[in-house]
Amino acid sequence: MSLWLGTLASRGRIDGQELRPGRRLVPSAVVSTTSAPRPAGRVFRVPGVRSATRDDWAQLVRFCLVGGTGYLVNLAVFGVLVHGFGIHHVVAATGAFGVAWTCNFVFNKYWTFRNHDRPAIQQAWRYLTVSLVAMGLGLLILDILVQAELPRLVAQAAAIAAVTPLNFLLNRRWSFG
Repeated sequence: MSLWLGTLASRGRIDGQELRPGRRLVPSAVVSTTSAPRPAGRVFRVPGVRSATRDDWAQLVRFCLVGGTGYLVNLAVFGVLVHGFGIHHVVAATGAFGVAWTCNFVFNKYWTFRNHDRPAIQQAWRYLTVSLVAMGLGLLILDILVQAELPRLVAQAAAIAAVTPLNFLLNRRWSFG
């Protein structure tokens, strides 16, 4: 029996349910060990690089690929709004954020984090909250860099890159965790 369960577990599925970090196998069931709310200290704790699993690293790579795509979408929309339509950089950054956020949420939910334990609407609200915090911090950095006479597109690129680590950790642990 345990050999059979071990074979199924090695394939990553038991009874049609995907085995992911945070789940443990018990006889004839998969039980979530992440259903309890996480204390705020755990959400903001810096991760241990040495304890990261191969799946953790793969998730980070997927997040970076999705983020890179969103980054390009954000910069393209920002560039069109600023240079094509002459819109103020803060308004343009807000519009670019909206377009990139939509793309990123869909890809992060279904490809990066693959967590379907919570309803999509709950994950979307959490993802939006984290994204708005990151956007607010990014706007502050953007405005500081523009005031320092950095080109607006370069300033936007630097601002997005600066907030990415916080964005990943909060989304991994709170939005989709």
